[in-house]
Formats: sequence, C-alpha cells, structure tokens
Amino acid sequence: MNIKEIKEMINLMNENGLAELEVEKDDMRIRLKKTATGIESFETPIVYPAQGAAAGAKVQNMQEAEEKNTVKTVEIKSPMVGTFYRAPNPEAPPYVEVGQVIEPGQVICIIEAMKLMNEIKSEIKGKILEILVDNAEPVEFGQSLFLIDPL
Repeated sequence: MNIKEIKEMINLMNENGLAELEVEKDDMRIRLKKTATGIESFETPIVYPAQGAAAGAKVQNMQEAEEKNTVKTVEIKSPMVGTFYRAPNPEAPPYVEVGQVIEPGQVICIIEAMKLMNEIKSEIKGKILEILVDNAEPVEFGQSLFLIDPL
C-alpha cells in the first residue's frame, strides 16, 4: 500500500462522511479513523521472532493462541451510527441472550438512526458468546456488537 492509495482512502472517507475505514490488501491491514484532531492510522503489527530457541517457542505459542482466538469467533458489527437496543420496546424481552444459538436472518437487535428503527439480522448461524454493547448505548459504524461462536 502506498501513500497515493492512503490519500484516496482519506478522500473517500471525507466524500462519504465516514468516521472509520478499514482495508485489508495483500498481507497488510490499515484502519483509518477520524477524531476531533484529524485522522489516526493503525496497522497490524508485524512480529519478528527474537534470537534463540526459547524466543522461537514463545512466538509459536503466541501464534497458536491467536489462531485459537481468531478462528473460533466472529464479530457482528454495527452497519451504521445510531443507538443500540436489545429489545423492540422497554417492556419486551431482548431479542437474544448470551449462550443462545442464532440463525441467519434472525433479528438480533435494533439500531435507531435518525428516528428510524433498523432491525439488525444475523448473517450466520452461531452461539452468542458475548454482547459487547449495553442497551440504549450509542454505537459507531463498524463497532463490534456481538461476539459469536460460528456453528
């Protein structure tokens, strides 16, 4: 990824009013996020093995732990900016609970944006491991809402 591509991403963000953009290309991932002071850039760190057998074993253990964490879970992210609601109204039970198995197309929450209630549906079958946002809390575009164990 070169400077020209990064500038194009920044222009894309500005033209479309995006607060955050994440792009993965080849073996590089870049995340741009607007803040009050400008744009911050985060890249996935590259881990180089240290010298010696013990260091090599430590790097291998870290890689195995990362594989276990990344392969087993999926995040459901917010498709928009708004307010997160777990239930259709304050008296109703939540759409989903931790430990519940969800199906593709199942409504899992609502995000209110500009006085419109948008049902968010699951795209995968899986078990809810964690609900990452509290009820009636504001959410950003791309913010993780649920942690799912795919089935």
